[in-house]
Amino acid sequence: MPAASRTVIIARPLDEVFAFFADATNSARWRTGVKTITAEGVPAVGTVYRQTVSGPGGRGIPADVRITEYVPNEKVVLNGIAGPLRPTVTYTFAAVPEGTQVTFSLAAELSGLKKLLMNGPVQKTMTAEVSGLDRARTLLETGVA
Repeated sequence: MPAASRTVIIARPLDEVFAFFADATNSARWRTGVKTITAEGVPAVGTVYRQTVSGPGGRGIPADVRITEYVPNEKVVLNGIAGPLRPTVTYTFAAVPEGTQVTFSLAAELSGLKKLLMNGPVQKTMTAEVSGLDRARTLLETGVA
């Protein structure tokens, strides 16, 4: 199963950092693969985000997600509901003396032909996605990504 995770410390208060990541529309500001994203409601369990991500050859691929777990200032979990890949996206948060610790994790279950053909490319994409957490940190700390 392809999976990737990254943890960073962001020199901003926990509630501010949580609010930024809980609103997935902000992901277009720091995740380079997100072409468009809109929310169907405010961040809460059940909220759906309609997004298009970059696919092979730069073409757009639907990759909608739904919030399935929402614990203020602690955790947000989104699950893929559209597109060829249905990942689980998890953000966890903790207050630390330097600000806020954020962990961004991605995982996807692949089976059959998808597992055989897509495991390597999916792993590469997930590793690149979690590295974007550094851009989010810069954006939150300086206002510039």
